[in-house]
Amino acid sequence: MGLAFDHLVVASRSLAEGVAWIEARAGSEMGPGGKHAAMGTHNRLLSLGPGRFLEVIAIDPEASAPDRARWFDLDAAHMRARLEAGPALIHWVARSDDLDAALDALAGARPEVLSLRRGDYRWRIGVPRDGSLASAGAHPTVIQWEGRHPADTLPDVGCRLESLTLRHPQSKALLQSLARAGLEEPEIGADPQGAGISARIRVPGGIVELSQ
Repeated sequence: MGLAFDHLVVASRSLAEGVAWIEARAGSEMGPGGKHAAMGTHNRLLSLGPGRFLEVIAIDPEASAPDRARWFDLDAAHMRARLEAGPALIHWVARSDDLDAALDALAGARPEVLSLRRGDYRWRIGVPRDGSLASAGAHPTVIQWEGRHPADTLPDVGCRLESLTLRHPQSKALLQSLARAGLEEPEIGADPQGAGISARIRVPGGIVELSQ
């Protein structure tokens, strides 16, 4: 079925705050993004090389409230409280060329599958009805792109993912489950201590570490 790292998710109280936070660390200007009408959010993207990117996402103050919980726990009180302290790396997304088979292969509750679009981009994605993040964000959201991939049009500013660590008491079992579903990413590791994820990103000026 194929399963691969797709992108990191950084959340913030406002898009401008999150973009400034990443640009200060990366030393590079973020690329464009857009609006997600179905979720009431908007984003900007930073290339991490071919087929990979980092997304800064925030609730769009100009959008109507969606008729469901927003993705990535953005409506949850604990997430709003966390973001009051500043932007944070909260999650990661894996892509598959067969979303339904990947979701069947992974452990845990099966999310609702949504068909979404942003401009010229179209995708199917698994999102729990309550918008929650499984395993404190260590368990990835799975996406299947239909056609173009956003990384294909982002400027390459020399940023690359060095490592991604899944932090959860069950993270080793999670990584094994991901491997059975087809994930082959040697830079992704597991740590049973803590909760969430952390990442090391090589930028033109050195190494940047991001975490929850």
